Amino acid sequence: MSWIVDYHTAALCAISLAIVGLARRLSKRKHVDGIPLPPGPPGLPFFGNVLAFDSQKPWETYCAWGAQYGDVVYARFFGQDIVIISSEKKAKDLLERRSSNYSDRPYLPTRLPYGWTHNFSFTPYGNEWRFARKLFHQGFRAEAALGFRPMQIRKCNRLLTHLLETPEQFATHIGAFAASVAMSATYDYETLPVGDPIVAVVDKANHLGLEYMAPETTWFLNVFPFILHLPTWFPGATIKRKAILCAKYGVELVETPIEYVQKSIAAGTAGPSFVQDLLRMREGQDPDRLADFDRAMRQSSASAFSGGSETTSTMLLLFVQAMVLHPHVQVKARAEIDAVLGKQRLPDYDDQPSLPYVEAIIREVARWQPMVPLAVAHAATNSDVYDGFYIPKGATIIANVWAMSRNEAVYPRATEFIPDRFLDDKGQLLDAEASTITFGFGRRTCPGRHLASASLYIVIASILALFELSKTKDEQGRDIDFVPTYTFGVTRHADPFPCRFVPRAGVDAEKLAAMFDSVA
Repeated sequence: MSWIVDYHTAALCAISLAIVGLARRLSKRKHVDGIPLPPGPPGLPFFGNVLAFDSQKPWETYCAWGAQYGDVVYARFFGQDIVIISSEKKAKDLLERRSSNYSDRPYLPTRLPYGWTHNFSFTPYGNEWRFARKLFHQGFRAEAALGFRPMQIRKCNRLLTHLLETPEQFATHIGAFAASVAMSATYDYETLPVGDPIVAVVDKANHLGLEYMAPETTWFLNVFPFILHLPTWFPGATIKRKAILCAKYGVELVETPIEYVQKSIAAGTAGPSFVQDLLRMREGQDPDRLADFDRAMRQSSASAFSGGSETTSTMLLLFVQAMVLHPHVQVKARAEIDAVLGKQRLPDYDDQPSLPYVEAIIREVARWQPMVPLAVAHAATNSDVYDGFYIPKGATIIANVWAMSRNEAVYPRATEFIPDRFLDDKGQLLDAEASTITFGFGRRTCPGRHLASASLYIVIASILALFELSKTKDEQGRDIDFVPTYTFGVTRHADPFPCRFVPRAGVDAEKLAAMFDSVA
């Protein structure tokens, strides 16, 4: 993906650049009362540093700048102040300990045209965001998430059945599991195993929208906003055409499942769900606040569905890839599982404290290939001084999670997949209660992390208990090697890769059914 859409758009930008003049947007390094900006790479007039970074892998550019200039780096993209943080400690200093000033989001010119007002993760800091998050928290906080576990086990069992029957479709089955959990928890909606129409809408909205919800892909639109207002027939209006389509999917994503719940309530068939609780809560609202409540209900429910399914499926596929590439990790994990469970039943949530190596694998997957390598960008509400440097009001704050996950002082041999780094010499988890940077920082930490973590554990432990994951074979029975590749929008997910799910000795459909009964 590139920040320049196509050659027609590039030409339009060049023409506009000539009109507005370079001198109007000269990049100047600011300071206040002698307090300097953080160090950073020298920039060009108007462009700043935008021509010096890799839009395909921006975290690598940021890592290079961090290695040269330090853990807090200043850059400038088309006149926008950027502060890049490559240290977990310094990220928490700003985004958590000073969260009152760093909980905003940078302006994204694509958010409204692409219909992504439905996801409150990108909503600016303020009352609208607080209300949506409050509703979300009520439905998915740690205590409430416990109530979803029987459903998650049931969905996991269905996933295991599909993996046993058609293992070559593992990516489809994993995506269906993630979407099904999110839809059940949010709307009490049972998705179809393949081709569910509502899930298809979410996939399309995420595919189109996430590409343009990262600052690195939208800087130029802050300078050339007219591109989003070009007629759809105009050469170079690709972004505009995608925006219209994405906004259409966004409306369907929000309204269709809520209508399903309303019809189910009217028919007396509705089961417990997040939206059903919200609809009941709506009845007691002050009429003057109904519009605010309805907006928050739509934002919180759509965020739970679209965000939950995307992140869970991304993490599970990264886990599968890690196991294919590191078979010795599977051997150790299965030994732990067999020692705790034997071979006659599947893991449940009561087993989780007794499976520290499985938990270490989950943590290492998140560290080894961060699915949100630059987190979701924050913004400074007011100017600030940190570590002797001036941070301008409105600056975009980028937490380079990739750099944090590659910190050799914290994670020796950081490019390698080593789950044992999270265990002490007795095989127990180090700091078992520690939060993870995978879910973000401060007040913007992912509020759906409890549901997501429960899904990751039950699926990963169950797959390791039942299957051996390996490379596919050629006609001569030799392993087919592959080089992993990834696609980046806001999230970074694995491109399709070959994998074999081989049932462990004695595991067939009959035995699997018996194992399901053992934890029913």
